[in-house]
Amino acid sequence: MTCLYDDFAIECFEAGRGLWHARIRRADRAPLVINAVSFPSLEVGFAWSSSQAAIADAKSHIDRFGLRWACNPGMPAPKLAAAV
Repeated sequence: MTCLYDDFAIECFEAGRGLWHARIRRADRAPLVINAVSFPSLEVGFAWSSSQAAIADAKSHIDRFGLRWACNPGMPAPKLAAAV
């Protein structure tokens, strides 16, 4: 199940029997940027008993950190470093 919230896509999935997690990614598929390091998505770290609780937790993370995860509007998204 995927829902859109504030330009982010939240994907909720059952990781085990009755254990729900949420994955957050930008709706435009650009990487999330944290301290100049880009990530394709973030997984919210708790196992919830329902999908609604996992989505609510993901929304609270977006409310708290959403603007920090976006690139500066005038700058291109950073590139991931290639493994040597």
